[in-house]
Amino acid sequence: MASTTRTAHPREKRIIFKNIDRPGWTNDIDCYLQDGGYEELKKAFAMKPQEIVNEVRASGLRGRGGAGFPCGVKWGFIRPGGAKPVYLICNADESEPGTFKDRYIIHQDPHQLVEGMIISCYAVNARLAYIYIRGEFPEGAKILERALAEAREHGFLGKNILGTGFDLEIYVFRGAGAYICGEETGLIESMEGKRPYPRIKPPYFPAVLGLYLCPTIVNNVETLCNVKYIVRIGGAEYAKIGKPNNTGTRVLCVSGDVQRPGYYEFEVGGLTMGELIYDICGGLKPGRTLKAVIPGGSSAKVLSVKDRYKIKSKQADGTMVETEIGLEDVPLDFDALAAAGSMAGSGGVIVMDDTREMVWALNNINEFYAHESCGQCTPCREGSLWMKKITERMLHGGGVERDTDTLKSVADNIAGRTICAFGEACAWPTQSFIDKFRDEFVATAGTKGNGNGSTNH
Repeated sequence: MASTTRTAHPREKRIIFKNIDRPGWTNDIDCYLQDGGYEELKKAFAMKPQEIVNEVRASGLRGRGGAGFPCGVKWGFIRPGGAKPVYLICNADESEPGTFKDRYIIHQDPHQLVEGMIISCYAVNARLAYIYIRGEFPEGAKILERALAEAREHGFLGKNILGTGFDLEIYVFRGAGAYICGEETGLIESMEGKRPYPRIKPPYFPAVLGLYLCPTIVNNVETLCNVKYIVRIGGAEYAKIGKPNNTGTRVLCVSGDVQRPGYYEFEVGGLTMGELIYDICGGLKPGRTLKAVIPGGSSAKVLSVKDRYKIKSKQADGTMVETEIGLEDVPLDFDALAAAGSMAGSGGVIVMDDTREMVWALNNINEFYAHESCGQCTPCREGSLWMKKITERMLHGGGVERDTDTLKSVADNIAGRTICAFGEACAWPTQSFIDKFRDEFVATAGTKGNGNGSTNH
């Protein structure tokens, strides 16, 4: 895990991470209640469920787990008054390399998540919910179990919560440590006791045919924590934080070649890539220059400092203006990063300086995805392993001249040809690394690499 900041940077706007590393703060319910915990739940119960859904939709909150899909829109897919029960699942299977935010919430502020989940369940009429936590978080699972027990003891879970007539139970479900279970339908299959093979959509959209083929909402930890703050200040006020279509705050997990790696929470789009690297993270190591950044976890496409990026921005009069900027000037929001050819993803910002060998970096990523493919789809199952074998032999002197083109061809034949987005997750790194740093791959093919990922350690 990357090292962390112990005090907030002056430019941060901490909402979700307000209590992380806070002096005197403990993760028990008494401390949470003394700080005003569960007051938003009481306010939510004074509202109608549809009113909460409307507020979340008005807030513009987008999913913080990777896809960035609008949370209120997802909730709106649940049809009220249906014959089947509705389930809500918190996706705490934080397994995207470069991402380490949700585990801090779980370890240090679990009741924030529990309160957000209860409000969300009330909004979508879910009477049973689960926290799906990855197998490598055993201590986090214990902390959540204790937090849920404390919530039950205080009447926030169980029958007739706070005398409202609303019943709800939340349980912790421990996964087995498979990356594919971060995909919502793979997660659901896992919960049903089957291999975590993602489902075909359509027809298996979780909001229609989810857990046990019942309507199901799957939201990320950070996403659900935001719900309580939307209830506190209202959707319209929340939408004023950040930028249009990029509202609220975002926890960024910065790792790699910076002086101060760690977690930072800012208004979405409130700073540029350069400001994050140089002003917030203390810049690069002495004598080094920026080479590339992966902005949203290892599955996001890499961006090169040598390129120019066309970004559209909305002016005060409502018109859209396109400007061409360098990587360091790209705003850190969903739309700008997508326009630059990558994505905000899970918020895992991986910084690479000029000493990094890009063939080594890609091979490191390829090894991960080759290991984590669920094996359901042939292009992904076979192709991820082929890409790993090619980059590995390139590093160790066994490459041939055509390897660069072969590697790109394999990636092109994976993306868009699999049931779930894992195909893109393993193909996009190869496609983008070769696109941005083709000369390095051509030069490495057939030569002996040093195999350590850096030319100057």
